[in-house]
Amino acid sequence: MAASSAIFTTLISPQTVSFSANSSSSSSCSLRLLPTNVRMVRTVTQATASKATTGTRAPRGIMKPRRVSPEMEALVGVPEIPRTEALKRIWAHIKEHNLQDPENKKIIICDEKLKKIFGGKDRVGFLEIAGLITPHFL
Repeated sequence: MAASSAIFTTLISPQTVSFSANSSSSSSCSLRLLPTNVRMVRTVTQATASKATTGTRAPRGIMKPRRVSPEMEALVGVPEIPRTEALKRIWAHIKEHNLQDPENKKIIICDEKLKKIFGGKDRVGFLEIAGLITPHFL
């Protein structure tokens, strides 16, 4: 559902402003303009709708597929993958093989495939995973 918002702007209308010249001293050559009747006018302006996209936008950032190292490819199964999808597949591998510590689910107990990706560590915190996979994206 597209929604547009109206923007109120406050203007001083030039038709409603009149100025009086005070020429009390003719020797000073300065002209003082004093507004005698100023009226505020409020107008409604509407934001224009953005153009409809003609096609799908190319993925950027963490959604863009990147080449991965051979170790990562052995785990995820493809030579190019977006970072988000790689994390999903790593978590699927962890859940499938029941590699979370039963006492503390935030700790991952690494098997041989995960040790290759996580720098040979036996145990990894779940917050470390995103940082440890960074070197595997080429």
